[in-house]
Amino acid sequence: MMMHAVGARAVSRDLGGWRDDAGRRSAYRALADGIRLLVHDGRIPLGAALPGERELAGELNVSRTTVTTAYSVLREEGYLSSRQGSRSTVTVPVMSRDAGRVGARRRAAPGGDAVDLSYASMVAPVAEVQEAYSAALQSLPPFLDTHGMEPIGIAVLREAIAARYRARGLETSPDQIMVTSGAQHALRLLLGVLAAPGERVLVDHPTYPNALAAIRRVGARPIPVPVRPEGGVSRSWDLGGIRSAARQTAARMAYFIPDFHNPTGLCLDDAGRAELARIARDTRMTLVVDETMVDLWLDAPPPAPVATYARGQGESDVVTIGSVSKSHWGGLRIGWIRAEPELITRLVGSRSASDLGTPVMDQLAAVHLLGAGDAPIEDRRQVLRSQRAVLLDELSARLPDWVPTVGTGGMSLWLKMPASVSTALAATAPSHGVVLAAGPRFGVEGAFERYIRLPYARPADELRRAVAGVAAAYDALGVTVDPAEPTLVV
Repeated sequence: MMMHAVGARAVSRDLGGWRDDAGRRSAYRALADGIRLLVHDGRIPLGAALPGERELAGELNVSRTTVTTAYSVLREEGYLSSRQGSRSTVTVPVMSRDAGRVGARRRAAPGGDAVDLSYASMVAPVAEVQEAYSAALQSLPPFLDTHGMEPIGIAVLREAIAARYRARGLETSPDQIMVTSGAQHALRLLLGVLAAPGERVLVDHPTYPNALAAIRRVGARPIPVPVRPEGGVSRSWDLGGIRSAARQTAARMAYFIPDFHNPTGLCLDDAGRAELARIARDTRMTLVVDETMVDLWLDAPPPAPVATYARGQGESDVVTIGSVSKSHWGGLRIGWIRAEPELITRLVGSRSASDLGTPVMDQLAAVHLLGAGDAPIEDRRQVLRSQRAVLLDELSARLPDWVPTVGTGGMSLWLKMPASVSTALAATAPSHGVVLAAGPRFGVEGAFERYIRLPYARPADELRRAVAGVAAAYDALGVTVDPAEPTLVV
């Protein structure tokens, strides 16, 4: 039984400018690529029924033959399943068994299995993770005599997390820590307590796509404030703009990623962190700082946590989110919130409506990993440094007109292209063996069509194949750059 039917008007709206580059390729191909991108972005869910051919043709003002042929292409590529007498329903091609994440969509391409660059996450350090779970199993017996549900987190993990903050110069006690099922879960919990429907939430722009989705899910409205790579590593955040936006919108909450920002990799300096803390205090706005990338510094360690600059002058205005998913393994769904005890208490009360705690085994494994010191993380940093160099070399050779933002850490490059074709490129790329996340996914209201994020979290050979595929897809679009085309200002 199908999930639901997607309306022709909704498909037309989400497709946006699918015909902008149809002159460079057939209309049916452009339409098929556009629908496929909506599937990859999750805007058309799996199992949904697509509009009838006649209905969609009328909405798009194209011939029915165009829609019929586009659907046939998608069917052949494994994106549609059809039964006689029923509407076509959305599916995905058979996924590679080593996709590296649940739901990673990869499909066969002329050069072999597609390289999925739509996410930035490394595979697990196998030996370390296996050892962590073995240690967790040995530590489990004392917890078996309890009910095993810890909405605030087990004491030994909260102390380990608090000790990490103290080592970075931020006094923290275990009662300021709440363990969550990943950083995304932490953000959802905070939004449920801090942001009411219709309220504004300031975000850096571009930003993490799943954060935008979480903000919208609670009915709040993300208000973008630019991160400008051309401003230099220390001057990229528009701090004056943040202060003005906070005052003009009366936002009660902001979400920023100052530590190796996703997607640019930039890191906010000491002065900027102090100013952020002052803005939060002066405007009575709760600043949620995402530190999930903080361990992945590649060129220089980050400054002290933003909350350090709020000590004694409104500490409750700065809340920090952390996680082991980026530094260790995405499959280990352990995150946390650092906040004042009063807010932790409110979060615990709110959490019971969604879940009753993070699995104890995972928490014990995280205790072991956090206690292993910096050596395992430094190994991952070395891998990322090497892979970043490979990606930059390949881009320089194959796409020399693309301008990368090279941050001091993180897992990805943010690239400015000569033309505003990000959505079209992401739609076309799977046919050339690579899956991409279009630039507008990282922005609000269609921004960043001239940008694309390329993670370097994949092995070097995959990165080389990926850049070759991206270059081929870009060539296939037949991009011609108008010197008079204005640079996108964001």
